[in-house]
Amino acid sequence: MPPPADIVKVAIEWPGAFPKLMEIDQKKPLSAIIKEVSENDLHMYTHVVVYHGIRQQNRNDIKNGSILRLTTSPYQTAVQLHERIQSSSMDAKLEALKDLANASRDITFAQEFINLDGISLLTQMVESGTDFGDLLSFTLTAFVELMDHGIVSWDTFSVAFIKKIAGYVNKSAMDIAVLQRSLAILESMVLNSQDLYHKVAQEITIGQLIPHLQGTDQDIQTYTIAVINALFLKAPEEKRQDMAHILAQKQLRSIILSNVIRSPTPINDEMAHQLYVLQVLTFNLLEDRMMTKMDPQDQAQRDIIFELRRIAFDVECEPNNGGSTEKRKSMYTRDYKKLGFINHVNPAVDFTQIPPGMLALDNMLYLARHHQDAYIRIVLENSSREDKHECPFGRSSIELTKMLCEILKVGELPSENCHDFHPMFFTHDRSFEEFFCICIQLLNKTWKEMRATSEDFNKVMQVVREQIMRALTLKPNSLDQFKSRLQNLSYTEILKIRQSERMNQEDFQSRPILELREKIQPEIMELIKQQRLNRLCEGTCFRKISSRRRQDKFWYCRLSPNHKVLHYGDLEESPQGEVPHDSLQDKLPVADIKAVITGKDCPHMKEKGALKQNKEVLELAFSVLYESDEYLNFIAPDKHEVSQQLLPLVVFTVLTFYFGDFFFFFFFLSFFSALLPF
Repeated sequence: MPPPADIVKVAIEWPGAFPKLMEIDQKKPLSAIIKEVSENDLHMYTHVVVYHGIRQQNRNDIKNGSILRLTTSPYQTAVQLHERIQSSSMDAKLEALKDLANASRDITFAQEFINLDGISLLTQMVESGTDFGDLLSFTLTAFVELMDHGIVSWDTFSVAFIKKIAGYVNKSAMDIAVLQRSLAILESMVLNSQDLYHKVAQEITIGQLIPHLQGTDQDIQTYTIAVINALFLKAPEEKRQDMAHILAQKQLRSIILSNVIRSPTPINDEMAHQLYVLQVLTFNLLEDRMMTKMDPQDQAQRDIIFELRRIAFDVECEPNNGGSTEKRKSMYTRDYKKLGFINHVNPAVDFTQIPPGMLALDNMLYLARHHQDAYIRIVLENSSREDKHECPFGRSSIELTKMLCEILKVGELPSENCHDFHPMFFTHDRSFEEFFCICIQLLNKTWKEMRATSEDFNKVMQVVREQIMRALTLKPNSLDQFKSRLQNLSYTEILKIRQSERMNQEDFQSRPILELREKIQPEIMELIKQQRLNRLCEGTCFRKISSRRRQDKFWYCRLSPNHKVLHYGDLEESPQGEVPHDSLQDKLPVADIKAVITGKDCPHMKEKGALKQNKEVLELAFSVLYESDEYLNFIAPDKHEVSQQLLPLVVFTVLTFYFGDFFFFFFFLSFFSALLPF
């Protein structure tokens, strides 16, 4: 006779003992079962206990053969630690703070500890100033871990607490762990509260942060740049230019170049991200000029155009004895045509297009003043050519400036997951202008190599973009190295590269190959099916979603070997390999999945944050909906994962569960045709 459906046979384990086989009656309340087990069999284990990861709401997940682990309840642990960290014994207090820092990573415990007013207790301990060294380090660590769950608003903290944290950063000699936590707290304060930004900005100056960059600890350097980026990002627009001037005065760029980029220590991903953010924020200072139209009636702006004419042709801007007005106008029109403007009569009109607006004129003037020989050579070379082969300097400069802004994404917020910084932009205080000067000479050279005419203008710009992008992909360490890479990417070389790539594509479009492809496609589709399912069964590690950018918390999600359950759970650190599914505490039956949501419709993308609403992060986000309003929220490591593996596999798992193998062929044909090796 089969056992009743409500009786489940499980193994129960607890610290210091072997698992014990028991039968559980699912009709009884979970609390009653725990009490019964604790009183009858675990009389030495006197604390209130719970099944780890199992609650009344998900107890039906307990199956025959499950192993349940009894642990101290989060509430009981929180009460004990709340009392222990107030111990008069320094040794006992230190051990309690270590335990608190470790336990605070769990959100259930964090909620219980916060409910006991634990955050206030920690801030009071910091404000008292009586703890130092390891005591202070673990206090701040616990604080950071608790705040990272997003349960408590950052706006609740006092000025005294902010001053204390800022004081740890401003001290010349401070414990490394305390300094690291203090920098992390300041970054979170600035990013999560506009009010706290102002308070932190009053306590911290760039000059006080600079010394932390001159050390050798890359973690401290990373946190320091993160704080600078946060202050830069949250500063009102009218203050960002002032902050940029301060950064220049303090020689931040050269300090980062010497102590970070050219340091013998390899740059890790988090440092690369912070350097990328600083690069983006620096280039975003150009947005105002990029979106400013020239006023054709503004004499100061018109004088810049006169200056370009004067330098190019070595003439006075306003000759006093130049004959009639008509003759002077004719002379100006002739020169403006040689300079390559579209509007020969009033070239100011050329700069009313935004983008690039006045930024293009700024670049032209910089070239004329700082690379005068190159400027004069470009203008005179083209003014002496036949009309049909001249490269219009003015028009080219305007379009090139616009292109460079697109390449560097001027005006866009930094991406949450990007590490794409370019060392060469940290080698010069006017890196964008120097970048332009190199590229405008490249454009003129490519124009000659293509023997282009005015009708070929767009074709030349396409080739120049390709040359620049290919050179940037090589990540040159300096502007000179970038220039050297461009020399090797002549128009002839670009044609060879294109031809090679085209031949590689055409090789697979011949009729025999197409016939073979059609013949073996079913077998290939089956291989893809197995490979993709194996990939999902291996699982993927994700960073936990948090209000703080820098974090070292992870969670893992994978499909069970029978393809029916998603297993997931928190990890202490990023795994080096595959995580066993039975070590992940939580699980979600595929049958319970209701929908898969992507992009801006995801619950975690509807939150407002400085770095969350940019396009790249939206493309990486997706959520799995189950029950009525429960979600698993994901941000994929990169676009490849979300577009070609993770999201299609989750959708596939759901749909094949309901529609079987009939759906498989059409699903994989649409999602993975690009992955076929033909």
